[in-house]
Amino acid sequence: MSKDLVETLWYGHGRPLAPLTPLTWLYRAVAESKRKKALREAAQPLPVPVVVVGNITAGGTGKSPLTARLVQLMKEQGWRPVILSRGYGGKSEEYPLEVTEGTPAGVCGDEPLMLSLATGCPVVVDPDRLRGAHHAIEKQLGDILICDDGMQHYRLPRDLELAVFDARRGVGNGALIPVGPLREPLDRLNTVDFVILNGEPFPESGQSIARFAGVTHEDIHAMALEPSALVNINSGDTLPPEALHNRGVRAVAGIGNPTRFFDALKNLGARVTEKPFPDHHHFRPEDLGFHRGEWLVMTAKDAVKCRGFAPDNAWMLTVEAKLSEPFEQHFLERLAACSDRSVHHETERPKHG
Repeated sequence: MSKDLVETLWYGHGRPLAPLTPLTWLYRAVAESKRKKALREAAQPLPVPVVVVGNITAGGTGKSPLTARLVQLMKEQGWRPVILSRGYGGKSEEYPLEVTEGTPAGVCGDEPLMLSLATGCPVVVDPDRLRGAHHAIEKQLGDILICDDGMQHYRLPRDLELAVFDARRGVGNGALIPVGPLREPLDRLNTVDFVILNGEPFPESGQSIARFAGVTHEDIHAMALEPSALVNINSGDTLPPEALHNRGVRAVAGIGNPTRFFDALKNLGARVTEKPFPDHHHFRPEDLGFHRGEWLVMTAKDAVKCRGFAPDNAWMLTVEAKLSEPFEQHFLERLAACSDRSVHHETERPKHG
């Protein structure tokens, strides 16, 4: 059964895979056993704050753009953030791996390379996120760690957790894998600090979002991904996203939710020929075929894997995560509280806030 078909069954109506329910019991039992074991063996809190961005559903939710925005917020407050990543889709001969501009995506993974280029801050890749964290601390790469996609990596101590959802997809049919898309039960949201809904309209002034998927939480916030620029993959030339209006484009996307990318192009007025690929697809030149007169447009995550063989008319659409002022203010307040709890030598870093 293809991944696309499975996601259709997960995020459609009803639970067509309900006959597999006994497997969900097994999945939950194994996941809970691993979680309890990891928590029992969890390391002592680290001497720097740790922020974890993740989700409890399978598929793309917008974690990486959110991570990039949080990094920007941290920098504005005087922090020196380091991004931790598993490096999914990459294979290095040695870990921990510090990502540089010249690190091939096939070695470090597409998302770490994209985040390194987008944020300019250190990125450490290691399937063992705790080992990566110790490396960042020992090398004094920064004074705060943010882990992209690490909610289920319980060996890594954390001070703040943010669970991200695609607002349109939500929790799908609400069932655990393999019947549904949930990696963990919904009550896991009771333990996170913030719930972020990617694509949810920003509430009007004075209003707040109190519930999501039947769970009441005091910190549910909306996020929007807004196109920021078109960047030519070979030349680096930049155009505004509006340049896509009435333009014929072949859109390729090897991300968790390609429909979201295709819809963004259509909303900009592009005439889109859709070409989806599996998440973390290893692109080849033959994957990038196009008709004369078309532009080839892809995500920043895919573009880092196509450097060196993309045609001259290949562009990446960059996006920025837009968050509400109340969220950003509360996040920074919680971050300051984490800083006060952490063991720091104040002479080694600037005051924050």
